[in-house]
Amino acid sequence: MSSDLDELDYLRRVELLARDLVERAFGEGMLSCSPDPDDANPLHRAIDELARTLRHYHFDGDGCVDDRPLYRIAGAGLIRPDSDSYAELCVRLGVQARAEGWALWHTWDNRHQPHTLVTTCIATTEGLLENWARGISVLPAKPDRSQLVAVVREWAGPVVLSPDHAREIGIAGQ
Repeated sequence: MSSDLDELDYLRRVELLARDLVERAFGEGMLSCSPDPDDANPLHRAIDELARTLRHYHFDGDGCVDDRPLYRIAGAGLIRPDSDSYAELCVRLGVQARAEGWALWHTWDNRHQPHTLVTTCIATTEGLLENWARGISVLPAKPDRSQLVAVVREWAGPVVLSPDHAREIGIAGQ
């Protein structure tokens, strides 16, 4: 390891190595990510604890403590009033402009047709994007009906693909 790493680079390196360890343990069938089985040895328990700790950056609506089911989405984005195209995007999505902006979630209906959900889930979307920027696949809790403002056929607006969906369609490393 290079001795010129600053503290943040060093910690990021340790995090990446820990993620590699957890991924390899999963591939070997050692990882349960659930309560440890009674016959788990100390190494197995340590790797499970590491996996639970590394799961992701926690945020409101991340599904960890919510009683709502997780919601599978292909991508998410935020549109904000400071964007030059904000007013145009609001018109295209059929929503009124608002000071907080809007969160966009790309998903499918029960016929597998693409839809964009326009939601007020700004903090949840910021948490998703933070995790996805680190390559961590997480799904949000299903939005409450009061958080859904519009459903637009097709996928619209700026979006960041989830790591899982990017791999699924073949545009991300395996």
